[in-house]
Amino acid sequence: MLRRFPGSKHQRALAALWAACSAVACLGAAPAQAAWPEQPVRIVVPFTPGGATDAVARMLASKLAPKLGQSVIVENRPGASTVIGAEAAARAQPNGYTLMLSGSTTYSVLPALKPGLPFDPIKSYEHVAIVALAPVVLLAKNDLPVKTAADAARLARERSGSGGLMYGTFGPGSAPHLTGEMFAMAAGARMTPVPYKGSAQLVTAMIGGEVDLGVDTVSSAAAQARAGKVRALAVTGNQRMAQLPDVPTFNEAGLPNVSFVGWYGLVAPAGTPADVMAKLGAAVEQVMADPEVRKTVSDLALEPVFMPGPQFSRQIASEVAEFRAIGERAGISME
Repeated sequence: MLRRFPGSKHQRALAALWAACSAVACLGAAPAQAAWPEQPVRIVVPFTPGGATDAVARMLASKLAPKLGQSVIVENRPGASTVIGAEAAARAQPNGYTLMLSGSTTYSVLPALKPGLPFDPIKSYEHVAIVALAPVVLLAKNDLPVKTAADAARLARERSGSGGLMYGTFGPGSAPHLTGEMFAMAAGARMTPVPYKGSAQLVTAMIGGEVDLGVDTVSSAAAQARAGKVRALAVTGNQRMAQLPDVPTFNEAGLPNVSFVGWYGLVAPAGTPADVMAKLGAAVEQVMADPEVRKTVSDLALEPVFMPGPQFSRQIASEVAEFRAIGERAGISME
């Protein structure tokens, strides 16, 4: 027979304490905040669909989704030389659900040459990784009496007194413009930049003899060079490009200071939690190690890489200083 004892005052106090502790324990055992991500992630691309930046972003989105366990959506926000999308990403909630994939134009060229930007490339973002490099190529019209980049440098010096060789760019502050100024500085020459709206217009101008030289991305120019419409003299970067295997690098051509290489980097808004950044960085590193991904990026005439956040930040700081100096020397402004 179960014996019951009348509860003493001491026993009742112990029972109350036990109940209180149980309540606290139950509260402590409540489910913790779920690990990121709990909802779809978006990647802002400050360009229109269809270009190389958009292609890299969509490749990343498709490969990150299964690793994160959530959909990853690309949102194109073009306009104002990437400023619209970059500002939107910088002002987004720093919760890991908004990222941005853009090129070095956004992170280093604009900050070096355009005053009053509504974002800071270092302070406004957490830097995840640089995932691809985009070398550019120096082109010559077919009847220009040069065979190498060194020949072109020598001819540029010889013609400096009459305004210099004319070279095609995509406008003030574009990658071709900065590369052309680097080439002029390395050659010790004066050259005249001529702006065009894009690769097709530039190549047409070179074929027609409007300009002597041109600078373009390898991805855009390789087919035209292989077809014999223009001649490729040298590419930037540390290695030759598979699309132009017979074209030396500027290092090989004896012009190592012609070093502009565009790139594509992934960021999150400043203040994004460290654990989210760590998980995201690890996922991107895995993606960029995938042989299928590396082939996809290479097929775009880009070089697949994984440059982690701290190195990414240093790259920005170095390039901003370099491009600002080039801009001051050449009078380049993007007011």
